[in-house]
Amino acid sequence: MRRRIGVGLPRDRISRRKTLEVSRIHGFDPIASTGARLLVLGTMPGKASLLANEYYAHPRNAFWRIAGELFGFSSAAPYGERVASLISRNVAVWDVLQLCTRESSLDSDIDEASIVPNDFSSFLFAHRKIQLIGLNGTTAARLFDRHVAPTLRPEHAAIARVLLPSTSPAYARLSLEQKSRSWEEILGEVTRPNEGVSVLERHG
Repeated sequence: MRRRIGVGLPRDRISRRKTLEVSRIHGFDPIASTGARLLVLGTMPGKASLLANEYYAHPRNAFWRIAGELFGFSSAAPYGERVASLISRNVAVWDVLQLCTRESSLDSDIDEASIVPNDFSSFLFAHRKIQLIGLNGTTAARLFDRHVAPTLRPEHAAIARVLLPSTSPAYARLSLEQKSRSWEEILGEVTRPNEGVSVLERHG
């Protein structure tokens, strides 16, 4: 009798094997120029973003609408134009994680044991003008604190970090308007680079 694949294996081993084979996820390269002053970090691109090969591609994710309002560009513009607009305004975008295993697009489904963080020491060394790191949601902040912060050089660990309301549609506690207002209150000075006031002076 022909043996079916998987028969005789414990259910948890079958599930784990399927997860490792199907859901091993690699993140994107950063959007950044050497003049970047603000670094916005998510956790890991969701399925819609991975399929489109674009940051924040889910139509209900509010990132591009909020960023467009803050930095003065159309969220409906082609992706390449939106990226260029961020770069021209000295905004960098990346994720905390380089690699992980995840069954869905939800951050809560990330397998902690599979996490490989991005190389922030090298990134921050190459982007020395960054004055503020904005963490897009509590999971990004938690994973940064756990997997990245302990590895940073003192001068990089001293860069101010702020928690931003998640732009994910899964975070429904705040409306789009409330999220946008919070981002503006927290990051407002970065949208006004000619005021002569350092981000570090405001965020200590």
